[in-house]
Amino acid sequence: MSSSNIFEQQKAETHTSPSFEFWRQVGLITGGTLLSISMLTSSVVAGGLIGLAISFRNLPDARQIRNFLPPETTYIYDIKGKPLFGIHGEANRKVVPLDKISPNLKRAVLASEDSYFYNHPGIDPGGIGRAALVNWMAGGVQEGGSTITMQLVKNLFLSHKRALTRKVAEAVLAIRVEQILSKNRILEMYLNQVYWGHNNYGVETAARTYFDKSAENLTLGESAMMAGLIQGPEEFSPFVNINLSKQKQKVVLARMLKLKWITQQEHDSAINQEIKLGKITSFQASTHPYVTNTVAQELIKKFGRDAVLKGGMQVQTTVDADFQMMAEETIRKWHKTLESQGLDKNQIALVAIDPRTHFIKALVGGVDSKASEFNRATQALRQPGSAFKPFVYYTAFASGKFTPETTVVDAPVSYRDGDNWYSPRNYDNSFKGAIPIRTALALSRNVPAVKIGKAIGVNKVIATCRTLGIMSPMEPVSSLPLGAIGITPLEIASAYATFANYGWQSPPTLIARVTDSSGNVLLDNTPKPSLVLDPWASATILDVMQTVVKEGTGRGAAIDRPVAGKTGTTSSEKDIWFIGSVPQLTTAIWVGRDDNTQLAHGATGGGMVTPIWRDFMQKALKNVPIQNFKTPSKFSRPKPVKNK
Repeated sequence: MSSSNIFEQQKAETHTSPSFEFWRQVGLITGGTLLSISMLTSSVVAGGLIGLAISFRNLPDARQIRNFLPPETTYIYDIKGKPLFGIHGEANRKVVPLDKISPNLKRAVLASEDSYFYNHPGIDPGGIGRAALVNWMAGGVQEGGSTITMQLVKNLFLSHKRALTRKVAEAVLAIRVEQILSKNRILEMYLNQVYWGHNNYGVETAARTYFDKSAENLTLGESAMMAGLIQGPEEFSPFVNINLSKQKQKVVLARMLKLKWITQQEHDSAINQEIKLGKITSFQASTHPYVTNTVAQELIKKFGRDAVLKGGMQVQTTVDADFQMMAEETIRKWHKTLESQGLDKNQIALVAIDPRTHFIKALVGGVDSKASEFNRATQALRQPGSAFKPFVYYTAFASGKFTPETTVVDAPVSYRDGDNWYSPRNYDNSFKGAIPIRTALALSRNVPAVKIGKAIGVNKVIATCRTLGIMSPMEPVSSLPLGAIGITPLEIASAYATFANYGWQSPPTLIARVTDSSGNVLLDNTPKPSLVLDPWASATILDVMQTVVKEGTGRGAAIDRPVAGKTGTTSSEKDIWFIGSVPQLTTAIWVGRDDNTQLAHGATGGGMVTPIWRDFMQKALKNVPIQNFKTPSKFSRPKPVKNK
């Protein structure tokens, strides 16, 4: 018989008084005294409660239940809807409507907890009588006699301390709630509120934990096993004692059979059904903590910690779980490769951004999140070295006074910096004389970068960085063009992505969309790009950075399509980089040590990081069509501003 038919039958039937039935069944009364005692029991209980209801004026207002929102788990998903992580406090809960709960489970719970649910007004005098007899015979409180409505109000409004006054308060509140809410609504709230063990509150997370399926799809055998947990969730858990759990399952199924809510065949099939257990999911570690921890921090910053832990948010991220896994595996592989090359204790961070949206597609904050969840991609301030130079040359191009063919003299020079003199040197300690800017950047010459920075004004370079979202402290010193600042891989990846989108920028984000548990949109990060850089200057720096990969220090990053990028190596060889773009993806990779010591003599971004970048991008761009960058000729060159 279907649960809906059972419920309708319950509503239509006129039962003998429950207390009458109880006393008759236990055989303590017979004949003409039966009706009198039954009526007396019901009258005393009902009359007493009516009188007490008048005196319980300090009880919580039952009308509050209309607006009650239980704490719910916030779920983080990848871009395709694959679950990544759940964030919750004590209660791991996902609220589901009654029609999304298996009829098998509804029947099993009612049979186990409150078979007269659809017929009583919130209290069951027969149930109270049965509990009183059991407690009297046991010499203490052994059975509560609570209806589902009474259990609900206890969980929502009252303490769990066993006492007569609390039981009476439960009854009074239950009667009030039944006058406010429908039976179906009460059952729905109960099933979403009750504790099922292992920090699972509500049927949905419990079903996912115990059987790795939605509550909507539970079988009769699984439903009976879950219903048997309510009286002792941890004690009867199949994870703790499967034999005891099966015993409780049999008790529930027997009760359902006695009530004629299932047939003998259904009963037998459920007992013989093979139970396939899931796994405990509450407080489980994330498989991609660098992503989910960053998302959680952003959510807490925007909505507050309490809202994130209890608000039941549905968070769609910008990453694809498979793509992220590929990025993490690539980093782990190259960590071992670099160790074999003498770079002991190396750490690697990777950030990949779609320049068209500024959606972060992959974020790896280290070689092993289990060993350290410190996120070097978002939190480590490391010197970019020569990877900073494109900001200098972009600023020069944006001034309208320079082109890639403008000549700069690569020769010794000194500048006054405060009380000291600064004399830049090239990596190989040589000088090449007069060379075009294109060659200067392709070969990563230091002296030309400093000269151009001084010519246009270091403060203007800083202004470019601020526009690009690089907020690290910067001083307008002569050495700034060589990357003498701290910067995160995320910051530099986002800046290069803005170049790759010809000056159009949206805030970089891991979060695409956030809704509440009802589907109302709380945050929509649909890209709304704004033009923050000069398009011609952006296209020009991309053009020059393509020469870096074709002919310069970035040759190790060459793949089967146009790449614009730049290597970075600090003078002390503590940080080595490569940041490169194709029109559809910008990826920054950093290698260094957490203790900020030298990696190895001769370690460079061009020699050791470009192979990592190439390996990752070849996998990332599989089945992605080849595109060319727009040439500078597609844009108008800015006119030089005359000095007043």
